[in-house]
Amino acid sequence: MEVENYQRWDGYGDWRGKPAVRSKHGGMLAASFVLVVEVLENLAYLANASNLVLYLSRYMHFSPSDSANSVTNFMGTAFLLALLGGFLSDAFFTTYHIYLISSLIEFLGLVILTIQAKVGSLKPMKCDPANTNNPCQQVHGAKAAILFLGLYLVALGVGGIKGSLPSHGAEQFDGESPCGRRQRSTFFNYFVFSLSCGALFAVTLVVWIEDNLGWQWGFGISTLAILLSVPIFLAGSRYYRNKIPLGSPLTTIGKVLLAALLNTGTPTSASNTIANVATSLSPVLTSEEEHVVENKMLRKAFDSPSECLKFLNRAAVNVPACDVLKCSAQQVEEVKIVMKVLPIFACTIMLNCCLAQLSTFSVQQAATMNTKLGNFRVPPASLPIFPVVFIMVLAPLYDHVIIPFARKMTKSETGITHLQRIGVGLVLSIIAMAVAALVEIRRKSVATELGLVDSAKPLPITFLWIAFQYLFLGSADLFTLAGLLEFFFTEAAFSMRSLATALSWVSLATGYYLSTVIVSVVNSLTGDSKNKPWLSGKNLNHYQLDNFYWLMCALSGLNFMHYLFWATKYKYRSIGVNK
Repeated sequence: MEVENYQRWDGYGDWRGKPAVRSKHGGMLAASFVLVVEVLENLAYLANASNLVLYLSRYMHFSPSDSANSVTNFMGTAFLLALLGGFLSDAFFTTYHIYLISSLIEFLGLVILTIQAKVGSLKPMKCDPANTNNPCQQVHGAKAAILFLGLYLVALGVGGIKGSLPSHGAEQFDGESPCGRRQRSTFFNYFVFSLSCGALFAVTLVVWIEDNLGWQWGFGISTLAILLSVPIFLAGSRYYRNKIPLGSPLTTIGKVLLAALLNTGTPTSASNTIANVATSLSPVLTSEEEHVVENKMLRKAFDSPSECLKFLNRAAVNVPACDVLKCSAQQVEEVKIVMKVLPIFACTIMLNCCLAQLSTFSVQQAATMNTKLGNFRVPPASLPIFPVVFIMVLAPLYDHVIIPFARKMTKSETGITHLQRIGVGLVLSIIAMAVAALVEIRRKSVATELGLVDSAKPLPITFLWIAFQYLFLGSADLFTLAGLLEFFFTEAAFSMRSLATALSWVSLATGYYLSTVIVSVVNSLTGDSKNKPWLSGKNLNHYQLDNFYWLMCALSGLNFMHYLFWATKYKYRSIGVNK
């Protein structure tokens, strides 16, 4: 019986719901299926998202600002819905089931978009912007409803996948051993590598097909990719271990916060007895065998509430104001973990606001420039190939060279801490915005010198200048996204891991929404009776995009100072993290 209990993965089950076994479930083999699936999933999503701004402007007749805002709203919603996917994975379903459900939803959305792109009667009439007798009208009515139904079904599916797939892969590793933690860290690095592999095909092959053969082919390839990902994911079912849902983490958070508020003025107990804590662990711990090792470090803190965020300790008093809201020391500590990571989460939003420019104004910049390499014309939406290729080179180099070297230098298990890695990404985003501003100044000077400000002709300046801002922002994305995913997963309580990991995508979502807000605010503040708004005009040459990029650079610098304040104060709670 002891051998059997040791072999079981406590708190985990297989795809049929039976207890998971160490010798059969989990490990790098199981996680490898997740990595392959992520290649196809990101191909399906990014093939459209990276080029969508041109589809909306050229075929749905949105203005440049409206198409940029529509894209950021779509991408922001997709990443925000990752929070729903993470919540459902922790509370009611497994990450295994959430992925399958979300894939079906995204597939349906892509089918709708493919049909609309194929059938001419479902799109606006063709027009000539320069011909006043045939003005362009933005898509509206039933045609707009079909467009947005397809887009937001895709967003819902993408959100569910992003909220479940990373944590599903990370759950395959044993967090109680140094080897397991190193493998988990490697998984997150290669998860970003897989994102880049999917992006490489998306922004090269699929984008070229969309621009040259038609968008129905681009949407069709995305539909096929997400369809193929499902049997590949199912092929790994026998190897997966799936975390058993433990109830709503949001209920625990709300309960603790409300209890702390209602118990104001109630004397706090010096310590909760171990017996009281053990009794109140259910349903977080369903038996003495479950989560023994992974929670060993936490349970030391659960004997009594810690001193940080002391106002929450009122939730764990022995005689609460309301018996229904009686909380254990463990529940209080879990909520404290969430509260402590929120400032770090908030400081990454500005970086993702900068990343939003890669899918909007940067693409439009490239579209006004010479995009030929020899006799081959490069689609503007294929520009992300520069950061993608760089990430594909840097990710293995980081995992196999930089980290082992850093471990020897720092004598710590992680080598470079999660927060240091995130900080590097924030610095790179500042540099990227400064480079973007300088490139835009150069682009506009060429247009002015040649008298092409009012012309729609491509400028005689190579689009490769835009590659520099893509390179810096792509590098920033590698450092920050991989660092955030691992940081939230390892720092979160066992019952909240999927929800916490989803915060990485919520940061992206908030960044895209913030980009929309900043564009609107900038236009509102800079436009008056004498001056046109910075981001408005007949074409991009009339925009003062360089001023906008300098503003983003300044805001990113202030954000980094804010990040340093919280990062230096943060105390890791995870095993193996360099304190």
